[in-house]
Amino acid sequence: MKRLTLVLTVFSLLVGFGAPSLASMHCMDELGCVEVGPDDPIVIGAMLSVSGATSFYGEDSLGGIEIAISNRDGMLLGREITLVVEDSLCTAEGGQAAAQRVAADETIVGVIGTTCSGAAQGAMPIISEAGMLMISSSNTSPRLTNDNADEGGTYQPGYFRTAHNDLFQGAMGAQYAVEVLKAGAVATIHDGDPYTEGLAVVMANTFAGLNGDVVFQGAVSKGDTDMSAILTEIAASGPDVVYLPVFVPESEFLVSQAKNTPGLEDAVMMTADGSFSVTFAQNTGEAAAGVVMTGPHVAGDTYDAFLVQWDEEIGGAPPSGFHAHAYDAANLLMDAVEAVAEEGDDGTLIIGRQALREAMQAVENYDGLTGSLTCQENSPFNGDCATGTALAVFEITEAQVNDGVWPPPIVWDLSMSMASMADDG
Repeated sequence: MKRLTLVLTVFSLLVGFGAPSLASMHCMDELGCVEVGPDDPIVIGAMLSVSGATSFYGEDSLGGIEIAISNRDGMLLGREITLVVEDSLCTAEGGQAAAQRVAADETIVGVIGTTCSGAAQGAMPIISEAGMLMISSSNTSPRLTNDNADEGGTYQPGYFRTAHNDLFQGAMGAQYAVEVLKAGAVATIHDGDPYTEGLAVVMANTFAGLNGDVVFQGAVSKGDTDMSAILTEIAASGPDVVYLPVFVPESEFLVSQAKNTPGLEDAVMMTADGSFSVTFAQNTGEAAAGVVMTGPHVAGDTYDAFLVQWDEEIGGAPPSGFHAHAYDAANLLMDAVEAVAEEGDDGTLIIGRQALREAMQAVENYDGLTGSLTCQENSPFNGDCATGTALAVFEITEAQVNDGVWPPPIVWDLSMSMASMADDG
């Protein structure tokens, strides 16, 4: 398909002086309203990482958003849809800058994003203060839906996500290590990002709760390339599994250098969805074969049809694992707009910002591409709409390393764990 024209720089619209329109006088929403003129488009925002090493995550979600809009023929409530994309990078600073640009545009009804949890930390306070709605398709840090500041929670009203909470993903990695790999000792590495640190903590706590021994907990810095010092220290601790849920390219350096680190020859390398891309396998090379990674898993006939549509309209296969979550996020936003919009006598649409938040909060048993979605409102799951069941453990093979086949084969999911526990009982 001809891809949607993306507005990459956002400027706020200047409201002319004079008597208020009939439509604006009817706005009773406590957070204000978006007004859409009879001939104006409905504007949807997106804050995604579309440049740099993590751009494939943003492109993955962008494709899901575009297909959701395409399936409505680019129209919503009789108006054309305009998609405004801001590059939030994968940092708090990038998220903050993108959020400032989005919040300045009063025509935007809601935002899909951010891509990375670190960017959400910078964006969320600004978007919330602006009274806007923000739905992420790939943020997974437990901090973002936890409102307890003493526990590191950073939740802000108006934030939702269709991605899983890493309380589920970290626990699944630990269960796989204990139940399948029969690991007795684990080492964890993060890079200080709320996503990577959150996963490392959940893995360590769950592993210890399953009577495993957490023999090392450490960190690298983003931008590090020489991992020999930390890998030597890890080797001395004698782990069966090295859990490194860090982003690329740091994960690529860790795995490739671990292969030549004495004492880690038999240790299993485990990553997470921060490395869930064919580029990880290809850039890491032969050392990637045998690496296990946790990540999103969606299946079924509807999803198969989605992949066919992706190939026809965008080309090839999705570059990462959150495209289906972005598709669901976009549809939830558009459904919310349809549910709350009111039309003034002059044909102007009035869309209440608090009403949009309440429409999202009311989502229950939504039949999404990623499964059944119900948006929660209790900490530590404020705004969490996913259940955590759309996850699996994958193992990289030579096909990913040498032939670019993606995704890698699934070797385990939570249904296997439950079956195992039932058999044991």
